[in-house]
Amino acid sequence: MIDFIEGTVADKGHGEVVINAGGVGFLLQCSMSTVAAAPASGEKWHCYTILNVREDAIELFGFATKQERDMFKRLCTVSGVGARTALGVLSALSIKDLSVAIVTGDVTSLSRAPGIGKKTAQRIVLELKDKIEQADVSAAGAAAAGSTVQTSAGNAEREAQAALQALGYTAAEAARAINLVRDKATETDQLIMLALRQIGSL
Repeated sequence: MIDFIEGTVADKGHGEVVINAGGVGFLLQCSMSTVAAAPASGEKWHCYTILNVREDAIELFGFATKQERDMFKRLCTVSGVGARTALGVLSALSIKDLSVAIVTGDVTSLSRAPGIGKKTAQRIVLELKDKIEQADVSAAGAAAAGSTVQTSAGNAEREAQAALQALGYTAAEAARAINLVRDKATETDQLIMLALRQIGSL
């Protein structure tokens, strides 16, 4: 497997980036978010990859982050979701929004991705809900919250609420969700996951 490629961006377009590495032009199939993250032509870039060998084609997929590559792998394990469809999902939803949609069972948001109907969205939720790690959601929230979230065991509820607000929920929505699950967990990550499921059921 080719784990990553580092070289100079030769060209990029709709869903594709070409990297010149050692005089060889590697054509990478990418999500639109990865294409947007790639620098301009002539600049160096390091991206993560997956080599897919089929009977009729050899395809190389590129990802701006390891997190996106990991999510791509998970999506491809879902029945009826191929590599192209997985890229479409990653183009339509950020890793954060996709993780939240899966955890909360938000079929409507998933269905907005090209090639994803209601039944496929339901399968994604059913087959991946237990595979989405707490870090997929809580790390995104903590990163977005930045310095506003102070790490302290005694402030798990405050930290969880700050992370939920960083994920886009209002202070009232976050506080209500935390209030409903505060007796079910004491760790920040656990509170975030439980609160997200609660918000999804409201």
